[in-house]
Amino acid sequence: MNLELIEALRLLEKERGLDVEVIFESIEEALVSAYKREFDIRTADRREEDEEEDSDDITASVDRETGEMRVYQTMTVVDEVTDLHSQLSLADAKALSDELDLGDQLMREVDPADFGRLAAQTAKSVINQRLAQAEKERIHNEFSGRVGELSAGVVQRKDRREVTVDIGRAEAVLPNNEQSRLDGYNFNQRMKFYIMKVDERRNRPVIIVSRSHPNLVRRLFEQEIPEISSGVVEIVNISREAGSRTKIAVASSDPNVDSVGACVGQRGLRVQAIIDELNGEKIDIIEWDPDPVMYISNALNPAKAIRVEINEDDQSATVVVPDHQLSLAIGREGQNARLAARLTGWKIDIKSEAQYREMIESELMSRFDQALAEDEEVWQDDSESAFDENEEYLSDEFEDDFPEDTEGVEEDDTEEPDVDISEAIQDEEDDTEELDVAISETIKDEEDATEEQ
Repeated sequence: MNLELIEALRLLEKERGLDVEVIFESIEEALVSAYKREFDIRTADRREEDEEEDSDDITASVDRETGEMRVYQTMTVVDEVTDLHSQLSLADAKALSDELDLGDQLMREVDPADFGRLAAQTAKSVINQRLAQAEKERIHNEFSGRVGELSAGVVQRKDRREVTVDIGRAEAVLPNNEQSRLDGYNFNQRMKFYIMKVDERRNRPVIIVSRSHPNLVRRLFEQEIPEISSGVVEIVNISREAGSRTKIAVASSDPNVDSVGACVGQRGLRVQAIIDELNGEKIDIIEWDPDPVMYISNALNPAKAIRVEINEDDQSATVVVPDHQLSLAIGREGQNARLAARLTGWKIDIKSEAQYREMIESELMSRFDQALAEDEEVWQDDSESAFDENEEYLSDEFEDDFPEDTEGVEEDDTEEPDVDISEAIQDEEDDTEELDVAISETIKDEEDATEEQ
């Protein structure tokens, strides 16, 4: 029977990953608890007083080879016995050995077969509790260091809230919000899962895994593409909508290695293996570029960008695509544009050629109207300024000819123009008389000529 126990313990060690020594220690603790449950008849008050002292009174051992169990009770030689299970009278001690005296201690062996049903239940409970604690420590030690890695698992059961998965020597939980709509999660289905964290539920460790995390795709590429695992090709960024589409940007540190071609593989075999693992989820592999214009243009694949205008102040970009590719660039419900924006980190506004032309024409007309308004305002300002300058010039130029202050001018100066005017009038009168004489003479000559004829 004990040999069968040893075999069962070895099997438990293999299946649950527990150290067999921990299991033996658990059984020994259970035997001590069972003995106390079966034979401890002390009052509650005394148990509280002697709790620390009693901790070493009872010991148990299990043979690691044969599985034989032994329990020992420490007995103290006293003059008057008050506890039959921990004290021995001097007379009884002398019967065992003449060398024993008051205050001496000796070990008394107890047969575990004498334990009753309650003691057996106590032993079982202690063993389960100790094994659960050991398994909790093992899971924390093993899987806390594997957070962020992939683990192959087998689906055990599924309900509306979560999926339970066996990932080898431990059970993991796949929450509903970490599932992909393309996965069926059928019983006994083998899949790969991304380990997110080790949590605790009902005082038991719980491993949380995911099938929708973007890093699941990253780890799959690292496993499938040797150039990525060796560091020649680097995954710069990933944007994903699980169960629908994923965009991944890659770059090569070796100019002789095509980063996109290495990920796609010959005839697409490499990327197809990853697509199969994701149950048909579409994957766009684009080449990363340090130039944001080229990077944004590549991110909108499969649409082809004609023009990309960026604004570094607010990290936004306007992308112009052919009219017939506008819906392709935006994607169903904006998915392609949304994934490209997440991948590049830029706000992307997509316009067709016609929309962009209308926007440019509208902007030019707005600028033209603004320029006209500014020119008219400048012209008015210039005219008023020129008029003010001309008026000031005229005032300065003819100030001497039109003096405003006539005070102090001598009378002789003001009378001189009258003398000049009288002389002019006399001259004109003399000229007029001479003209009249000349005309009279001419008329007389004409009349004489007529008479002669």
